[in-house]
Amino acid sequence: MALLSVENLHVSYGAIRALHGISFHVKEGEIVTLIGANGAGKSTTLRAISGLLLVDQGRILYEGKDITNASADQIVRMGIVHVPEGRKIFAPLTVRENLEMGAFTRKDKREIEESMEFVFNLFPRLRERAEQMGGTLSGGEQQMLAVARALMAKPRLLLMDEPSMGLAPILVEEIFEVIQRLNREEGVTILLVEQNAHMALSVAHRGYVLETGTIQLEGTAEELRTNPRVREAYLGGD
Repeated sequence: MALLSVENLHVSYGAIRALHGISFHVKEGEIVTLIGANGAGKSTTLRAISGLLLVDQGRILYEGKDITNASADQIVRMGIVHVPEGRKIFAPLTVRENLEMGAFTRKDKREIEESMEFVFNLFPRLRERAEQMGGTLSGGEQQMLAVARALMAKPRLLLMDEPSMGLAPILVEEIFEVIQRLNREEGVTILLVEQNAHMALSVAHRGYVLETGTIQLEGTAEELRTNPRVREAYLGGD
């Protein structure tokens, strides 16, 4: 059984239909990527899964349980955590306070402190800036904080929306190394939305190509990397 199954999903923004009946699945322990151009429906998909957008039609199943249109806080408590596009950190709060906000569903203080130590080891720069206001961090540091805050909720399934956006190449590599480490060493299942198809397909096990709200292609990362259509549209034809 898949950890996450999306079945015939339709989502709209007012009168505009953004998703036209997409279906895909994510197995436990996988990194699965959704690639596609701006406006293809990638972020909409994550927002629907995490309870931030209402679903018009179709189902979202998590561990076989229908979670379609559950509230965002219920979904976090189930173990699905969203790292949004644009980071969306709490700028007036310190790094430590942002991390504490990520643990809002948890009660055990000792375990929360263990998670805090884990993310500080994962991102040493955040430890150095623990008492600094989130809004004063660099773009790369804010992305690290957004990922670390999500990890404070102890996710089984991490939804990541454009983690490389606006980052220098060396920071992109660092973020993607963390993604692989979380999957390989911590067993976190990851659904990754990413415009940098090169990077996404270098870390993912499988992928789906979205175009104008529909899934056009699917396959292993290697199959998509070598697909002429994907190479032409998303990999610069190399």
